[in-house]
Amino acid sequence: MITDRAISPMLAELEQEANATERMLERVPDGSLTWKPHPKSMSLGQLALHVATVAGSVANFLEIEKFDVNDADFTPAQPESKDEIIRGFQEAQANARAKLEALTDEGAVAQWRLVNGEQELWALPKLSLARTLMFNHLYHHRGQLAVYLRLLDVPVPATYGRSADESQFN
Repeated sequence: MITDRAISPMLAELEQEANATERMLERVPDGSLTWKPHPKSMSLGQLALHVATVAGSVANFLEIEKFDVNDADFTPAQPESKDEIIRGFQEAQANARAKLEALTDEGAVAQWRLVNGEQELWALPKLSLARTLMFNHLYHHRGQLAVYLRLLDVPVPATYGRSADESQFN
């Protein structure tokens, strides 16, 4: 349930964007998960899994005060199937929703820090962390996923209006 709290608009956005993200993920062709548009790029499966799980992964940061990049493995996982991607998306959405709902107004303005050992890279309120890493990061990679789909000649779903392949208005 969305109430009148600092985090309420983000809860509403999470729900609204879930539909567009799920439509994009459903278009990922199971037989092309290892395809890459360039040797430096993630594979289609790696990118789709990242899009599917980024909100849930970032939501875990809302429960801690700082994160050291030295503690992370940024190697993207390669899924075995589209079903794995869809399951990951469903689990990540539930986790993101639960973590956002648990964030109090006081917690939303509490500082969160990204560090590299003793070096501080970022310091920002947790509400800004959610906006930047949970949402903006998702939109960036979802846009990449749309390009991958186009390059594979897969119809790109409408997101914020029409795509070349479908309209939300018809």
